Amino acid sequence: MALENTTPERIEELVLKQRAFYATGTTRDIKWRKQQLKAFNKGLAKWEKALCDALWQDLHKSYEEAFMTELGLVYGEIGEAIRKVGKWARRQRKGTPLTVLPSSSYIVREPLGCTLIVSPWNYPVQLLLNPLVGAIAAGCTAILKPSPYVPNVSKTLEQFINDTFPEEFVAVVQGNRLVNGELFKHRYDLVFLTGSPSLGRIAMEAQSKYLTPMVLELGGKSPCIVDKEANLTIAARRIAWGKCLNSGQTCIAPDYLFLHEDIKDAFVEAFKKELAGLYPNGTETSDKFVHIVKESAFDRLIGYLKDGKILAGGRSNKENLWIEPTLLDGVSPDAPVMQEEIFGPIFPIMTFKDRSEVVNFVNGREKPLAFYYFGKGADGWDIIGRTTSGGACINDTIMHIANSNVPFGGVGNSGMGNYHSERSFLAFSHERSVIKSPTWIDLKFRYMPYDLFGIIKKMLMLSAD
Repeated sequence: MALENTTPERIEELVLKQRAFYATGTTRDIKWRKQQLKAFNKGLAKWEKALCDALWQDLHKSYEEAFMTELGLVYGEIGEAIRKVGKWARRQRKGTPLTVLPSSSYIVREPLGCTLIVSPWNYPVQLLLNPLVGAIAAGCTAILKPSPYVPNVSKTLEQFINDTFPEEFVAVVQGNRLVNGELFKHRYDLVFLTGSPSLGRIAMEAQSKYLTPMVLELGGKSPCIVDKEANLTIAARRIAWGKCLNSGQTCIAPDYLFLHEDIKDAFVEAFKKELAGLYPNGTETSDKFVHIVKESAFDRLIGYLKDGKILAGGRSNKENLWIEPTLLDGVSPDAPVMQEEIFGPIFPIMTFKDRSEVVNFVNGREKPLAFYYFGKGADGWDIIGRTTSGGACINDTIMHIANSNVPFGGVGNSGMGNYHSERSFLAFSHERSVIKSPTWIDLKFRYMPYDLFGIIKKMLMLSAD
């Protein structure tokens, strides 16, 4: 199935329509936002089966995995936004310093305006619709751009959005990189982009002339460290699950293994055993194992196998775009597999004697989106305190994305800004400071020629203590 590129004329039409609609002030009404969120929830339920069928067609993603990693997260975000958007949007009174009295101080959270949301192919439902929850809750309009690499999902998303919202409020455009280029020519009040660092740079460069604020959720090589005190059975199971989820095509997938040299062989055996437990009949015919998205990605991944010695896995089938989960030993830090985000079920292995080696290695590279440590809790906190990443887990993988009470986002090359729950609302909002001053009194000390400067200075110094 091929998607037809949305024309430049149609893109311009949608941008102008959404600007005109936003200018009416309709989206500022909290009751109206709740109505749209409820319509969103109802529409998602109506289109759930079609979206899951499309995920199977494009990615061989099972219904269970589709619901857990895609639709279920969106349902949760919508439900929380419906319950809490009134609280999130409420005017907040803040403390007022002595020098500003008798005025009162407030924060008003207002919508940024007309926004663009660009999503990737690996979690094409979740990563398009979760930001949309924040946009609607905050009172923004949104143009949505799904990925052309999952055409059945992208077409179904377009049908769902068209069936649920008027296009002057939320609309979908389709197509390849040429369409991205056309989209980035226009001015938005926020661009929310999930994708590769290279696409993030393109978007930033194009939008720099408008000084457009951006939320970038990118990626990177997320390390997975297994220390000598780790529970190897639990570590192997959770790491195998995290790597096999979506066949490793996850921005927060554990990218490479850093194993303490004392437990390397034992971990490899534990990994093999736990992988067999997850897939008793193997992964090639399993309906619970996602396939690689396209031939070029398959070829890139197969090319990595020459960068080390295969300890487990290594088989593949290009006809159905299947690659067996693979452990790769003897990998050089300078090998191609250690330079690029793998985005597939291949696990290069490195070893260490002391955690300082891990710290130096991680800090010598771009900041990752995720960081995973298996071992003693205190040692986990120690190594987290000496490194940085978008998010992290101690004795687990992936699960930090499942808790909407903590922010999800990158740092440095892995992204900027964060979202989920109230932070999604804030990502699409401007916090506006408002000072309300009475007119029944007008203190003279702030006016020229500053006759009471001595008093003002004392007040300022007191506030600094």
